[in-house]
Amino acid sequence: MDAISSPFLSGGNLLLSPSISKSRTAVSTAICSVLAEETPRTVKKPASRPDADFPSPSLSQRATPPPAVAKGSSTRRVEPSVPASIFNAFDDLINNFINPPANPSTDPRYVLADNFAPVDELPPTECEVIQGSLPSSLNGAYIRNGPNPQYLPRGPYHLFDGDGMLHSLRISNGRAVLCSRYVKTYKYTLERDAGHPVIPNVFSGFNGLIASAARGAVTAGRMFTGQFNPTNGIGLANTSLAFFGDRLYALGESDLPYPIRLTPNGDIETLGRHDFDGKLSMSMTAHPKIDYDTGEAFAFRYGPLPPFLTFFRFDKNGAKQPDVRIFSMNRPSFLHDFAITKKYAVFTEIQIGFNPMQMIVEGRSPVGADPSKISRIGLIPRYANDESKMKWFDVPGVNLVHAINAWDEDDAVILVAPNVLSVEHTMERMDLVHALVEKIRIDLKTGIITRRPLSTRNLDFGVINPLYVGKKNRFVYAGVGDPMPKISGVVKLDVSQEERRDCIVATRLFGPNCYGGEPFFVPRERENSDETAAEEDDGYVVSYVHDENSGDSRFVVMDASPRNSRLSPP
Repeated sequence: MDAISSPFLSGGNLLLSPSISKSRTAVSTAICSVLAEETPRTVKKPASRPDADFPSPSLSQRATPPPAVAKGSSTRRVEPSVPASIFNAFDDLINNFINPPANPSTDPRYVLADNFAPVDELPPTECEVIQGSLPSSLNGAYIRNGPNPQYLPRGPYHLFDGDGMLHSLRISNGRAVLCSRYVKTYKYTLERDAGHPVIPNVFSGFNGLIASAARGAVTAGRMFTGQFNPTNGIGLANTSLAFFGDRLYALGESDLPYPIRLTPNGDIETLGRHDFDGKLSMSMTAHPKIDYDTGEAFAFRYGPLPPFLTFFRFDKNGAKQPDVRIFSMNRPSFLHDFAITKKYAVFTEIQIGFNPMQMIVEGRSPVGADPSKISRIGLIPRYANDESKMKWFDVPGVNLVHAINAWDEDDAVILVAPNVLSVEHTMERMDLVHALVEKIRIDLKTGIITRRPLSTRNLDFGVINPLYVGKKNRFVYAGVGDPMPKISGVVKLDVSQEERRDCIVATRLFGPNCYGGEPFFVPRERENSDETAAEEDDGYVVSYVHDENSGDSRFVVMDASPRNSRLSPP
């Protein structure tokens, strides 16, 4: 599962990652370029520069548990109103006696530890380059989105429940400025001003009938006493970022997009909640697909009520086009990501779905796996006006939470994606999840599906050169789960190799107890218009990496091309 996206804005254009990792490293200010060897060298802490334009912080901002009051832009204590105090007491009763954290996946003492510990906001701060140098062609902003709770959880907490925080690294001429800011959603600002949580957590707040009824009653009471207005949005924007229609959006599946602005000094501003002139009344996927050739963005939403799937797109100016309601998906499924080709949108109806009986009978989350369900892949023309030409194909055993890329090939569609083998653990025991990247061929004439694993390693959060979205590509850069959702390194796969049993052609591990998020590929900019077109892998793979031993984090830059310094051969 993912909760971060890493777009790189360069020269006014955003290169968007199609999939993301849930892991959120602690913010730090150490920047280094990655060497070719597999294990990083020890990085020594340099002295501060007295002549820096911005104050130079410590290289180690350790990830410590958050205080019980709001962090970041507001740390003042707020005296709650009488109704708020009453409902807070009911919340404590539920959290302590009715539904306390019952397992490590919802216990904040375990969930918010080490690589996932919360961090504070950080104003624009210049960073030291402590090893190597930043490439001269790497200019723009690397922005990462991920969950970061504003308050210390008083009860169960799932990794996906935190408020969205953006970590931006603005790079220009070898100089880097780091800034970390919360996405100012309605939920965040409401709870910041109230001084306490108001809206219950989606993933951990409704496990079991009694707990769900109790929290539902408290939430309804808060609403009727005027503590919040649900029409303003009650969700998060903690999953990803997307740039289309000349705007940058922070995204989450539980709310509308929130436009984001990066100021000239490197600060981050939230510009409000955006409904595209009233045409987007409900939430949308956090993983829209951007066609670089046309400038269009393709998206969807899913939910527990019919139609369970709705497909739509935005033109190159960011104007939303009419919905295409898909009723042929006849039961609610967890549909987190999808892919596009030049002809089709590709959806996967997997074995994870919405099952209220699981909550009532077993006291578990209503979202879970159904092993008796047969997964399906659905293809719909990407400019369809209705679902009349949609085709579904049974694919038993395929559970694609993320998609890497897809393309058209003769009378077939090729899909590359990690397939989750232990799907029953996806929501509650991610450390037991193992995903194999597969190349799936869908023959449109015969309906025959062929599948080929590209590696036996536990890989997810794969990305490509974003210029190749929807087109045939050769290289994939994927995170190594060790275990999931911790990412211990990056591998480069050559998906064009049909004869090799394992398509990994290069590997870079971060070192003992060092974990990053998903990799992100940044194409190298041509220095002049006369320069020949770049190869697909001519660029850089970047990520934040956190050292759990020291508490330090680094921004690492890896040259992806074997013609220069390279990822290490496997």
